[in-house]
Amino acid sequence: MEAQGSRRRHLPVLLLWGARQQSELCNESLMLEKLPACGKSFEEMMKKVDSKKWCNLTEFIMYYDNFTQCTEREANNASCFWPNPLAEGFITGIHKQFFSNCTSEKVHWEDPPDEILITLILIPVLLTCAMITLVVWCSKRSDILV
Repeated sequence: MEAQGSRRRHLPVLLLWGARQQSELCNESLMLEKLPACGKSFEEMMKKVDSKKWCNLTEFIMYYDNFTQCTEREANNASCFWPNPLAEGFITGIHKQFFSNCTSEKVHWEDPPDEILITLILIPVLLTCAMITLVVWCSKRSDILV
């Protein structure tokens, strides 16, 4: 029992030490040296896609997946966590290069016509009234229940 309590006390220290050790081993310069190869590969793949379709993710999802895996692999090879601020900065640069003209158009919601809206409101109200009436009527007729 004492050994288990001792492990619990030292676990946070070991976790922090492991995280500190990981951050010390991260070779940021190596990672920043390797990430442009991922960007270059993505750029080559994106040349196959018509630039008018760059805002349609379904047109290039496999290329983007390869790019993401490449950046993760290179960050891990440099003993860095992924994502990290440097990798995110690189990925943001790629986004600005390829997707800066992609804007999300907000959908303009409109109410349905009044006839449909009134119907959609009245149906549940009338069903609720009918069910209440049925319950009250059945509860007053105790001879049916026995």
